[in-house]
Amino acid sequence: MMKLKELFGYKTPRATKMKVLLATLTFFVAVLMPIAHCDSEDVAWCYHEPSCNDTVWISKPFGVCNGTRQSPINIETANVQGDPSLTAFTFNGFSENNAMKEIMNTGRTVKVKLGEGLLSVSGGGLPNSFNSLQFHLHWGNGSNVPGSEHTVDNRRYPMELHIVHINSKFNGNISLALEDPEGVAALGFFIQASNDTGLPASWKTLTSYLSNITNSGQYVNITDKISVDDLLEGVDRTKFYRYLGSLTTPNCQEVVVWTVFKDPIRVSKDLIDLFSTSVYVNTSSNSPLATNTYRRTVSAEGRVVRTQVSPTSSPPPSSAASKTSNTLGLLFLAMLPLLHRG
Repeated sequence: MMKLKELFGYKTPRATKMKVLLATLTFFVAVLMPIAHCDSEDVAWCYHEPSCNDTVWISKPFGVCNGTRQSPINIETANVQGDPSLTAFTFNGFSENNAMKEIMNTGRTVKVKLGEGLLSVSGGGLPNSFNSLQFHLHWGNGSNVPGSEHTVDNRRYPMELHIVHINSKFNGNISLALEDPEGVAALGFFIQASNDTGLPASWKTLTSYLSNITNSGQYVNITDKISVDDLLEGVDRTKFYRYLGSLTTPNCQEVVVWTVFKDPIRVSKDLIDLFSTSVYVNTSSNSPLATNTYRRTVSAEGRVVRTQVSPTSSPPPSSAASKTSNTLGLLFLAMLPLLHRG
């Protein structure tokens, strides 16, 4: 925690220390907590109990969780539309092997904090450059019980990785980003189980930290040299779906430009299973394990999911070329009798 003088920019008389303390606590709750967690602490939401799971988020509702631009959704490939504006992405800093700073058990997910200003993404049809904040994961109950948030043609994958970014025009101000319909960009990656053991090496390294963050609120610094690119090994990042949606946790603000990549990350079953067998919901001795940590899909409400336009093998002929081709064809037909006589 920074000193009060550094926080507010002025000296604090003893007579007003209590007022300043209260102001500091208000500032922390209103500003710093959303920055730290990127979800709401205003309501007691959960995944594992009927009294606070995702059915309650809508019925109460929590924030705008009952809105018309919610996430996640089922992507129906037959209805996806091509969009030529969805060009290639530029991933800045994704190869940096010191960008992952801290890994934390939030009680609802495992979250990795990324170094400030080290990673960003642009292109790909995004409205601006977006600065990377953190990534987190959603899972089911072991590799055989799927837990991705998005589904494709009703298929659910074992896990899903979300990399969360804020629009660079807000200079790190989360509050402003959460008021803008394109304030946040989320990159979603499906995780598919493989029959290998301990692979990829990058995921073996990442999951090795889970034993140190078994209880909610625990976190440790990441000291191993692994990059985000290492975690995304084998994924063709030129193939993706795009739609406008929301955060998938309360208060479900409808501010997210979603990119869901078509190619899954392949991770061995033994590593996937660690998430549902190592991470607990709270700190009590009888705490349940964190399982099925995903929001179920909601209606797309008529929203269009877009994807890249496949390049054609050759452009259609121009009107002039077409006329020339027709003329040559007629001349050839007129010459056929002469050729026959010869």
